Amino acid sequence: MPNSPVKGGPLSRDGYHPKVTRTLGQRPACLVNASVTYCGNNQIYAFGGFDQYTDEVYNHVLKLDMVSHTWSLVDNFGDIPGVRMGHTATLYQGDKLLIFGGENEHRIYLSDLIIFDLKTAHWTQPAVSGPIPKGRARHASVLHEDKLFIIGGITGHNNYVLDDICYLDLKTFTWSRAWKFVGRFDHSAYIWGDRIWVFGGLSEDMDKIGDIWWLDVKGSPAFDSAPGFGSLDRSSALARMSGSPRPAYSMGPPPAVGSSGYAANSSSAQVNPPSFQLTTSPPVAPGTISSLKFVSGPNIPAQGSGMHFHVYTSGTLLDFVTPAATITPNECSLSSLDLDTLRWQKLAEGRDIFTRGYRWHYCTMNEDGTKAWLLGCPTDLTATDFGGVEEYLSDIMEVDLRRYGIIGNNLTPEPRAERSQMPSADRMIVQPSKGLGADLAKLFNQPPESGSGTDFTITALKDGDWDDEELMSSSMMRAEDQNQQTWLDPNATTSPPIHVHKLILQARWPHFARLYNAQMAEFHTKKMHIPEPYSVVKAFLYYLYTDSIQPEDCGELSDVAGLLVMSNIYNIPHLRLLCVNRLSKELDVDHACIIWHCAGIANEDWLRKRAANFCLMHWGRVVRTQGFLKLPRQALVELSQEIDMEGRVVGGEELEYVGGLGGSRFGFGGVTRKASVSSNQTQPMGSEVDENEEMEMS
Repeated sequence: MPNSPVKGGPLSRDGYHPKVTRTLGQRPACLVNASVTYCGNNQIYAFGGFDQYTDEVYNHVLKLDMVSHTWSLVDNFGDIPGVRMGHTATLYQGDKLLIFGGENEHRIYLSDLIIFDLKTAHWTQPAVSGPIPKGRARHASVLHEDKLFIIGGITGHNNYVLDDICYLDLKTFTWSRAWKFVGRFDHSAYIWGDRIWVFGGLSEDMDKIGDIWWLDVKGSPAFDSAPGFGSLDRSSALARMSGSPRPAYSMGPPPAVGSSGYAANSSSAQVNPPSFQLTTSPPVAPGTISSLKFVSGPNIPAQGSGMHFHVYTSGTLLDFVTPAATITPNECSLSSLDLDTLRWQKLAEGRDIFTRGYRWHYCTMNEDGTKAWLLGCPTDLTATDFGGVEEYLSDIMEVDLRRYGIIGNNLTPEPRAERSQMPSADRMIVQPSKGLGADLAKLFNQPPESGSGTDFTITALKDGDWDDEELMSSSMMRAEDQNQQTWLDPNATTSPPIHVHKLILQARWPHFARLYNAQMAEFHTKKMHIPEPYSVVKAFLYYLYTDSIQPEDCGELSDVAGLLVMSNIYNIPHLRLLCVNRLSKELDVDHACIIWHCAGIANEDWLRKRAANFCLMHWGRVVRTQGFLKLPRQALVELSQEIDMEGRVVGGEELEYVGGLGGSRFGFGGVTRKASVSSNQTQPMGSEVDENEEMEMS
């Protein structure tokens, strides 16, 4: 019986394109500055916001069922919050929404916290202590260890931009003091590697910002312990913050009740005075504050054009550049910034994601970080159900991020905060496996006489420099012959035996379990041969023990490419996802061809296309690598035909006149670029730019 299942059929080249679905039911109006949050159980909740056409501000709770794609108005009870816009909604403990701040219909900036129980549809407003932060809107909030961090925003009669950060301890409902961080509004925030990351938004000068800031929170008593103000009242807390002998601002009468019938929780004393009354500046936040400015690079999305949405998953910032009035889908993109290496990648062109004729107004993501949803509406108002009335949340587009090499939060190794500051050669080093995987790894490939308990051996192609015939017998380098014989010739030379535990292989490898339960030859001989390179087979078996293909476990990208093929042969989706993620991040000249070829064998269309674009952009270097020289003849022809029908090779001298390696066709390389400096200014960058990106650290 063959030891490897028969490979799949012809390679698919259809690609992946997210689908747009029209929603049903009580679709919300043209909501601006509402909160849209995915809350699990296939449900998205929208709260607050104002109508683009009537300027009416809402406090409605709406729910979108993702199975039926139907909107419904939620009957809610309890301490219902007042109308607001520009607030934040943060999912907490899986069944609660934490609503903070915003701006009501009277242009009063709020600082109240209200909790919405998703199970009971009941609102509660907890009693809080400590120095209540300034009222604000269009800020960012993020959860970390039962602390709700509030960052930036705008406040006051003149829309003063806040540059502070504070947090609410959700165990004691005590506010911390405020510290100075970075002035932003309409930005995003994320926790990764014990750091608070802030990206995008608008600065105090109202410029769209493309630099990233981060604050170390680990090791600082101000962040590690509960706030020190305890139950002090607000007046004494403010006086202590300011250090000023002047009395605290006295609250005025409650604001007028709006058309909704609700004031903005005016009885709670959490509606703050205008910020111009509070002129003191907070101290600088404890912990190291750093920032990085991306000056130039072909993969860096320019923040000044298009409508951007920023979401975070598995230590990665994703930037959706969506169609707007001034740009078409062809000018849009999906890009990622790895927060460990601080490098941008373009994951997909806009034409591969966005359907023409739509505008997108909101973006939300599931907790796993594997799917994102864009909510928007058609641009052709004659196609709407209400005859020319634009509904901002009438359509939804689901984006499966795993199709772009994103593995999600549950599969990502634990980050190390110090890694971002390490030299690039050391940044890929991660912590070794922990728990059961680390214990099993100690027993892997240990002979039975050592007391390891191994009771099965596996061989592969012999190690070392394989000759062409041996390498070509591996499925890594052959896609044409789908019915090859896998019987092992008695005289064939093999690798040294790899000692494993059949119990672990039965539990972790479905193909092995089927083969062993059928009591085939391997059941009696306790041996098995896999016609793949020794290093790949060893890395595959080690993965079965540890769930890891990190660099310290599988150091060579060619081996990871071989693992991708094996994941396809044996139908192991988890391994497949890990391989695609790592290969896309570490794609380079030496391995581009083998990644392209193995992605084709494994039917990974996105990775194959990405590797092909890289090969064609760096063709002169790629064709001189061993990976290119070892490709099968048919693969060489296919790779050459990846170029556009009218494409041609540009020589090195001519390259200087056509602007380097850049261009929207492939999105790689670049010598002469323009970097976004502000929303309406660009700064030319010359050939002195190092590599593909130039970064400034402050």
